[in-house]
Amino acid sequence: MAYQEPGPVGPPQNHPRAIPALVLGIVGLFCGIAAPFALFIGKKAMDEIDASGGQVGGRGPAQAGFILGIIGSILLVIGVLTLPMRM
Repeated sequence: MAYQEPGPVGPPQNHPRAIPALVLGIVGLFCGIAAPFALFIGKKAMDEIDASGGQVGGRGPAQAGFILGIIGSILLVIGVLTLPMRM
C-alpha cells in the first residue's frame, strides 16, 4: 500500500449564494423590493455554511447580506406605511 500525499489545502470555497445575498442586500438599501430576498437568501446560506462543518466558506458576505436585508426590509415597511401620508 503506497502512501498518498494530500492534495493542496486551501481555504474552503465560498457558498454559491453568499455573494448574491450581499449584492441583493446592498441593492435592497436603494431598491427596497430586493431586501427581503437578501434576507432569506443570506439566512439560508448561513445555515448551510454552519451545517457544512467548515467545508464551505463565505459566512461573512452571507451574514452581511442578511443584515442588510433586515435593514432594507425595515426601510421598505416604513416606506410603505408612510406612503399614504405623502399623498
